Amino acid sequence: MKTIQYSISPEVFEKFPAYVRGVVLAVGVKNGESSSELVQLMRSEEKSLQQRLNVDDIATEPRINSWREAFRALGIKPSEYRSSIEAMSRRVLRGNELPAINALVDIGNIISLRYLIPTGGHAFDDVTGDIALRPARGSEDFVPFGTQDHEHPDPDEFVFVEGDTVLTRRWSWRQANHSMTLPATKVIEFNVDGLPPVTLAEVEQVSGELMELIKKFCGGELSCQYLTKDNPTITLRID
Repeated sequence: MKTIQYSISPEVFEKFPAYVRGVVLAVGVKNGESSSELVQLMRSEEKSLQQRLNVDDIATEPRINSWREAFRALGIKPSEYRSSIEAMSRRVLRGNELPAINALVDIGNIISLRYLIPTGGHAFDDVTGDIALRPARGSEDFVPFGTQDHEHPDPDEFVFVEGDTVLTRRWSWRQANHSMTLPATKVIEFNVDGLPPVTLAEVEQVSGELMELIKKFCGGELSCQYLTKDNPTITLRID
């Protein structure tokens, strides 16, 4: 059994005391190409978003704006570095379909679009050290998704890390190659991020729906925990 400690640093909750992160762990999944049913689900969520939101109004949508304001509070220009959920939503609202990548990635995108909540998956097959969401020192190593380039985060930006290896920069901005979800992925961890107006109850609901989709399309053994100001550390056990 592999045991991983997962924590969120006090500095995060000092700035954002109502922040909630749902942590869904799926072990022994069978990933691969998305079925036609799963792709159709993604197309349906794209159409639903286009019906309820206009690209010109996206910056003021409360669930998008909460991330823009959080980025501003951290000294990050939201027009230069868009949260993952804003970038995805803008793409869809401009009429561009999301590519079908693989089942687990597509499931995360479906849930993200449905609730406008960042839902990012990380393959944990090769993750062995403790992980954390914390302010960066600036010396950590980050290889952006789809590249082989090494870079360092800015000091004090929020980073999701395994030791000194960055898995996600700027809280919910860009993921790394290190935990990229591939067709062969057998263990995956999803972060479901809630800032007000999103509540713990909604993060619980979203995490539950995420687990249902994973179980239906990829199988595996699933569990879910929540990181909050009052519960900043959890343990992940992977058989």
